[in-house]
Amino acid sequence: MRFWTTIGLLLVLSVVGLTYEIAAGRVLAPFFGTSLITWTAVIAAVLAGFSLGNALGGLAAEGERRTAFGRMRRALVATSVLMALSPAILALLHAAGARGTGGMMVTVAAAFFPASVLVSFPSPFLAKLAVEARPGREGSSLGIVLAAGSLGAIFGAILAGFAALPFLGSAATFAACGAASLLCVPFLREGGRPPLRETLRSLALPALVLAGSLALGPACRYESGLSCIDVRRHGATVTLLSDRTAQAAERIAPSDAPADVPPELVLPYAQWVWARMERDLAPEATVLFIGGGGYTLPARLLASRPGARAVAVEIDPLVTQVVRQHMPAASAMIERTGYEAGRGGTGRLGIVHADGRVFVNETGQRFDAAVVDAFSSSSVPAHLATVETYARLREIVDGPVYVNLIDRPGGRLERGLHAILTGLYPHVEAVQGPLSARGAANTLLAAADRPLAPLEALPAGYAPVAIAPGRAFTDDRGWVGHR
Repeated sequence: MRFWTTIGLLLVLSVVGLTYEIAAGRVLAPFFGTSLITWTAVIAAVLAGFSLGNALGGLAAEGERRTAFGRMRRALVATSVLMALSPAILALLHAAGARGTGGMMVTVAAAFFPASVLVSFPSPFLAKLAVEARPGREGSSLGIVLAAGSLGAIFGAILAGFAALPFLGSAATFAACGAASLLCVPFLREGGRPPLRETLRSLALPALVLAGSLALGPACRYESGLSCIDVRRHGATVTLLSDRTAQAAERIAPSDAPADVPPELVLPYAQWVWARMERDLAPEATVLFIGGGGYTLPARLLASRPGARAVAVEIDPLVTQVVRQHMPAASAMIERTGYEAGRGGTGRLGIVHADGRVFVNETGQRFDAAVVDAFSSSSVPAHLATVETYARLREIVDGPVYVNLIDRPGGRLERGLHAILTGLYPHVEAVQGPLSARGAANTLLAAADRPLAPLEALPAGYAPVAIAPGRAFTDDRGWVGHR
């Protein structure tokens, strides 16, 4: 094999390895959420696979040359199949009952460790061939080998985050990783090219598996690098789900309903937030919504109060696109009053496609209230659950702050956010909804400088709750994002 052929193969396999690693973290989110713990598990499992693969590949590289070539080719064929099937393995294990941190660790190891071992298996053999190809220049050859591995990893990370996952989706990205591994097989030959018929015969079965993995379909209906979104309709109710967690719901009004009737809120937590806003805020209030979700609360505010204004900060433009396609009331409000803030235009609903923390840090606007309803999978993003975030909100928000979170009763997130708010505001109210099958519930917090007037009624299943003391999260020691 020529020197630059071996370098090219090393580069491609490094690209595949890092793209696979990042895709693994993304496809895990609909099943186990996105958090420091899930990413740690994915990175540890994949790197452990790379380490074992390199060790085993080094041993195989010391064997007879023809035998070593055969082993490398078989490893790449197996890599292509396992990479393509990784999402299906993940889904099967979750369906079989894998839950919680322990179930997540087992699932990550079973779904992503084997392919990580095999994709790195040929690297020591290719490095050996590269060094042997240029006698007397072993040092520079080894340097180029190491550089190819690093450059491939960099390119793989960029490819996954900026191109493959946002535009292809996770299922197609896994299939593409498998296809790239498979295309390396014909180049792993000592001497001349093999006959075309032999090449096609060796690649036919794995190619069918790759095609079959695509036939299984994507993990969700709409997918970007940030969100895995589904839309479900049950009767007159449309529900928006992100990473399998209900983010918003809207009841479609009958065709003969008056146009000026405010949209009905379906989810109980949204009903409580609106009841508090209606009780606490002036008719012409300007409200900041961190997390656009289904835009149901901004739509209700603007429909109910013609003098009110809102700014909704939604990190993923795809969420806004899906809302405009599938949620009639919110879509109509966006059409009538919405404008993309920062790009000119006027209206009552400013839409900002940015990270909520970045917007809070940089904005010069002031608000009469804020609603923090941002989720990454089924949990509040760690950087939005810190003292620094809410201290900055206190600087730009003159009135109450309302917070929605999901946690087990008495959980660390619930206690941590409550500790943050009680450290910044003299008056904090907490209510909690019914437990889900997973033992978690919506906990809703309202914090203000003045006492909050009691509500006449709470949504079904909701009741005031006393939250135990906890440690207030900071940017330095924050919420890990996993229960």
